[in-house]
Amino acid sequence: MSHDHSLARFMLTAEVQEFFNQEADLLDGRRFNEWLELLDEGIQYRMPLGRNVRRDDLAHEYTMGMEAAWFDEGIETLRQRVAQLGTGIHWAEEPPSRVSHLITNVRILDPDPLTGAPDRVNVSSRFLVYQNRLQTEVALFVGKRRDVLVRHGQSWKIAERTIYLDQNVLLAKALTTFL
Repeated sequence: MSHDHSLARFMLTAEVQEFFNQEADLLDGRRFNEWLELLDEGIQYRMPLGRNVRRDDLAHEYTMGMEAAWFDEGIETLRQRVAQLGTGIHWAEEPPSRVSHLITNVRILDPDPLTGAPDRVNVSSRFLVYQNRLQTEVALFVGKRRDVLVRHGQSWKIAERTIYLDQNVLLAKALTTFL
C-alpha cells in the first residue's frame, strides 16, 4: 500500500469517525430532530434478530430481508418515533433516559479513497450504548453496525444502517434508544 493510499484512507476514516462522533453527541444530547437531519430521505434503518445457530450455519445467524427484525424503518417511521419522544408522554422515556454512545473500530470497507472524494462509502463499526433510566434501570447494547454513507455537500448522510446486536434476547425493558 503506497503512502498516498494510506494517507487518503486514514483521512477518509477520520472524517467518517468524526461524523459518527457528532451523531453520538446529538443522540446523547437528546437532539433527535438534528439527528434526523443526518439521515438520507431514503434511509433503511434495520436491526435484524440474532439467532443461535450451529457453526456451519453462521450465514443465518441474523434474520434477512423480509424476515422479522427488532425494527426495519424508513425516514417517516423514524420521524414519528422522534415526534413521540418529544411529546413528554412516551411511557418508557418519561423521565428521559441518560444515554452514552461509544462508537469504535470504524473501518471503510470501500471504495479506494485515491479515486477522489467518494460520494458513497460502506463502513463497519462497533458500538456500546449505555442507557440509564430512573434510579436503577440499566441497559447495555453492544454490537456491530454496517452503514452506507452518502455525501451531501461537505458532509455525510446515513443511507443505510444495519445493526447487529450481540444478543438474541433483548435484555432491556424497552427499545427506545437509537443505535
